[in-house]
Amino acid sequence: MKKQKGFSLIELLIVVAIILIIAAIAVPNLIKSKMAANEASAVGSVRTIVTSELTYSSTNPGAGYTTLGNLYSAGLIDSVLGAGSRSGFNFTLGTSSDTPVSQFTVAAGPITPGTTGTNYYCGDQTAAIQRGSASFSTSANPCTGGTPIGQ
Repeated sequence: MKKQKGFSLIELLIVVAIILIIAAIAVPNLIKSKMAANEASAVGSVRTIVTSELTYSSTNPGAGYTTLGNLYSAGLIDSVLGAGSRSGFNFTLGTSSDTPVSQFTVAAGPITPGTTGTNYYCGDQTAAIQRGSASFSTSANPCTGGTPIGQ
């Protein structure tokens, strides 16, 4: 009797089961890594917007602070950030109503909380960036109650 070469069905099923177990362990870590990368990008983007606002205000003292669209038009931020969204986070920018505009607040929140990120971020004209577990407002005193992020 001639012996056939190859793997039996049981051997193949064992290999597939092992691959599925490894994937079940790896996928949650991959998701956590992606969320951490999104949050790091959000902090960097808030810092970029804050720095751009300070630059815009110093070069346009008659206007003060401005909108995301104007920061993009001035070449201080890129088009993606100027549109208000990047790496799983939405960015909103609020300014005071005085002229020249003397205050601004940028708030960043995950597009899908728990999936694209878990933390919320806020920055203002003081150049301090804060992290919180709930959404920051872009109205009066918006960056209160957060944990400062190292400068």
